[in-house]
Amino acid sequence: MALPSPAPAPVEVEDAVPADWPRIAALTAGVYRDEQLASDEYLGELADVAGRAGRSQLLVARDGGTVDGAVVGAVALVLDGDFGEVTASDDEAAFRMLVVDPSARGRGVGETLVRVCLERARAAGKRVMVLSTDPRMTAAHRLYGRLGFTRLPGRDWSPRPGIDLLVYSLEL
Repeated sequence: MALPSPAPAPVEVEDAVPADWPRIAALTAGVYRDEQLASDEYLGELADVAGRAGRSQLLVARDGGTVDGAVVGAVALVLDGDFGEVTASDDEAAFRMLVVDPSARGRGVGETLVRVCLERARAAGKRVMVLSTDPRMTAAHRLYGRLGFTRLPGRDWSPRPGIDLLVYSLEL
């Protein structure tokens, strides 16, 4: 009789610190590059962690099963300012650049990061969470649907010619 597999180690979400930035840059740009989800131009923006840290709350998911608490995911929570891009009012928050290490997928890392973003947005008095996503990010779309996000096709947009993004929202 086979022994049951151990439960995956929990992840802990916390504010990123500058020492995390190289890992976040490598993870984010690497996943988007390897999955062919970003142009070379956008890869530079994805690697600019210091730039987005000054315009958002940068969060990391740490693997509770490792001694060093390795970063296995990250997201930028935007409560105000132009980095939200798809926000249309002061009542809206957004998150961007959600990424999970491929080796940690299937463990709820992405969902945990999104839930923390939702909690922080509520605590900041926001009423709606919005996000934009590439049509090819189908796993992310399934996650957003499970969490209650709905499509806002009237707000879909193109940051550059040939790049069409879908917009989702959730009432908080």
